[in-house]
Amino acid sequence: MEHSLAERARKSFPGGTLGNFDAGVFITRGKGSRVWDHDGKEYLDYLMGSGPLILGHSHPEVIEAVASHLDNGTTFMANNPIALELAEEIINAVTCAEQVRFLSSGSEADMYAVRLARAHTGKDKIIKFEGGYHGMGSEAQMSLAPTKLANFPQAVPDSAGIQESIRRDTLVAPFNDASFLESLLDEYEGKIAAVFMEPFQRVIPPEEGFLDSVRALCNKHDALLIFDEIVTGFRFAYGGAQEVYGVVPDICTLGKIIGGGFPLAAITGKKDIMDHFDKSIVGNDKWLMMMGTLSGNPIASIAGLKTLEILQRKGSYDLLYSHGERIMNIYHKYLDLSGLPYQVVGHPTLFDIVFADKTVKNYRDVFFSNSSRNLTFNKVLRECGLFKTPTKLYPSLVLTEEDFELTEEAVRQATEAITSVH
Repeated sequence: MEHSLAERARKSFPGGTLGNFDAGVFITRGKGSRVWDHDGKEYLDYLMGSGPLILGHSHPEVIEAVASHLDNGTTFMANNPIALELAEEIINAVTCAEQVRFLSSGSEADMYAVRLARAHTGKDKIIKFEGGYHGMGSEAQMSLAPTKLANFPQAVPDSAGIQESIRRDTLVAPFNDASFLESLLDEYEGKIAAVFMEPFQRVIPPEEGFLDSVRALCNKHDALLIFDEIVTGFRFAYGGAQEVYGVVPDICTLGKIIGGGFPLAAITGKKDIMDHFDKSIVGNDKWLMMMGTLSGNPIASIAGLKTLEILQRKGSYDLLYSHGERIMNIYHKYLDLSGLPYQVVGHPTLFDIVFADKTVKNYRDVFFSNSSRNLTFNKVLRECGLFKTPTKLYPSLVLTEEDFELTEEAVRQATEAITSVH
């Protein structure tokens, strides 16, 4: 008798999954705005591979670009002209990017960003914001989603296996609180290598002036500012959050969209900082070793280049924003009628619902929100055919009228469910 996929997965994958995100289904195919599971059920996809598929699944131009290069080879671990062209386009688009190094994952990019900041400043301590996501590195796994809240700036490990020294050198601040950040920089004067942040933390927007304050404080205290734009890069605008908010970091990490659905990420920054990757300039003592078997491979690079080319076409971002705003309005339409406290938190290109009665400014506002209501709401959305995480919705450029109708009916039913239960 054939074992189910779930049974086989439990045998081969720890926890039965590829990672900590368990969608509860096996996806076998994706096209446009839709995906299909192993049983043939169709879903409207608002996960989009966790963000990289802004053009939708299997975009014909991306597929054609990738196919055109397969006969030339898939990876070389050597310089290739396609990766160079992609790097040049990133430098053209991203304000802080004077040079680029490619990697295969956002976690790697964020790990190197922290190491680069330490190499450049000669300091050890990093400040991050509670609830900020920066991949799977040790510093990143500090106070990402703590279930037990600690007094700031104490870091709370979110994973086993992280040494105590990492906790001591990682200081944690509340997002959107420039006054606390200033006090922390004052207290640890001369010891902070960098402030490491998502300029738009998960779905939580920066308050007006907050990013400017962070930039000014980093300048004052001789600390680098690192923007993790793996999510916001090429999503909020072609130039990412830097373009939208007008605040320029010293180092920026990118991923997701730049690979067009293939594994690719990048670390970018000002040349004098990126020089630490060049031994001929900085010498042995300040050189930061970096290499990766698949970094900058031509297949991921050509998929990314084609994706960026399409995003530059007239009206692309207007369309993406209009899609997001339309879904946000659907949420408001039904949740307003429910009488329940809620917030649509985020940006038209990236948002979700938080069931709270006050403006969501930081991780703790989400932590103290009604999580059981959120679980019920998302459970019904899934039953109605919407595929997303419990914390985020990614609109894409390929949504159709039928998709919006399905979304509206799913939100109506989900709102009805939480109104009757809660």
